[in-house]
Amino acid sequence: MKKLLLLCTLASFSYGYTQTPCESGTAAGFECDGYDLVSQVPLSVMNSVKANDSWGWTDPQDGKEYAIICLNEATAFIDISDPLNPLYLGQLPGNSPDHTTWRDAKTYMNHVYIVSEDSNHGMQVFDLTRLRNVTSPPEIFTEDNIYTGFGSSHNIAINEETGFAYVIGSTTFGGGAHFIDISDPANPVAAGGYAADGYTHDAQIVIYNGPDSDYTGQEIMFASNETEVAIVDVTNKSNPITISTIDYTNVSYTHQGWLTEDHRYFLLGDETDELNFGNNSRTIIFDFEDLDNPVVHMEHIWPTPATDHNGYVKGDKFYLANNAAGLRVLDISDIANQNVALDGFFDSYPTNNTAGFNGSWNVYPYFESGNIVISDRAEGFLLVRPSQVLSTDDFTEGKFAIYPNPSNGMLTVASEETSISTIQVSDITGRVIWDARYENLEKVSLDISAYANGIYLVSVNGSPGKRIIKN
Repeated sequence: MKKLLLLCTLASFSYGYTQTPCESGTAAGFECDGYDLVSQVPLSVMNSVKANDSWGWTDPQDGKEYAIICLNEATAFIDISDPLNPLYLGQLPGNSPDHTTWRDAKTYMNHVYIVSEDSNHGMQVFDLTRLRNVTSPPEIFTEDNIYTGFGSSHNIAINEETGFAYVIGSTTFGGGAHFIDISDPANPVAAGGYAADGYTHDAQIVIYNGPDSDYTGQEIMFASNETEVAIVDVTNKSNPITISTIDYTNVSYTHQGWLTEDHRYFLLGDETDELNFGNNSRTIIFDFEDLDNPVVHMEHIWPTPATDHNGYVKGDKFYLANNAAGLRVLDISDIANQNVALDGFFDSYPTNNTAGFNGSWNVYPYFESGNIVISDRAEGFLLVRPSQVLSTDDFTEGKFAIYPNPSNGMLTVASEETSISTIQVSDITGRVIWDARYENLEKVSLDISAYANGIYLVSVNGSPGKRIIKN
């Protein structure tokens, strides 16, 4: 079976650009390097003026993936099980007449928990399995429950290993962590809080399994607290204990950080140092080998002055929502030797890469499919993935023709030396969308008018690879 690359520029499907490869440094007008645009749902489709945070959910019943996009006015849900054709299912309006910039969502046991800086918003609880039965999208949803133990809040973190939510930056516990037991997902229960280290802006909470054996198996919170990082043992919710705190040079606003998967290193972003000190985007990397005595391991300076925002680790990659610079990805496979390197990017904000609060607010890189969600303030929802070289080493000599090039809605495959017996077409995600056998024909015409924009892998029995343009 011989394979060829087919680069198409067909008419788009419902919600904007789909399956647009990163070619010569751009994809559909977005600068890029190593990441393709799979699809986009603009703000207008979601009836919103601005997007902010985001998260994701995979349905354990059928493996379908869903994007959760926080908006000024509501929380939107998008079915991305067909990533080339995302389906906007609808939205859950906020529990307040206010419409602020900040809303945050995290998931646990097929539920999403949503907080906002809107006054008296509390925490909305929504059963995500309801998304399985949306018959007439888009719908306006209602929450299944509201937790009212606080009013407004900036953020929420969840430890899925223990079933506890940590609401942070709320009107309780001096803005520190507000503990909520969500082991019964639909019925959250207050479980105390922690105010000893002041206001917490963001946090990651884990069952610790790192190099410091003194804390193995304990529930540890790594909190970004405006001027420092606080490491707190929250195993006993009635008696949380500060293990240590650490700051760094040129502190401006200690914003958010994430652990490497071995719990050894912590990658932190300072949100306003670019604005206040004029440096390029900076990631401060701590060594947490000894939780009682954390140290700064290194700093990485990114290539633009864009303001850094939320970042996450998956495997040996660090995925950063870099505001005006969009998604930036760092290879951290050699982080122990202070050697990290830019792995690629997708700039969701084409206007500029300057410091400030434009562009990507959040990214979500944890889908098994490898698709990555970007929530961009102005562009809405974008789905990207690492660029793939669709090719094979299984080639034999032979002549063939694929035309017209540029193509229209019909594509002709003709063999000049051998007859055609099979043709298979796969999209950029690897999904087979055309698979047909023929009775040793010399020419076959394919109706590809329904295909989305992008790269396709075409396997033709008996013919070598070739790229064509489809208009």
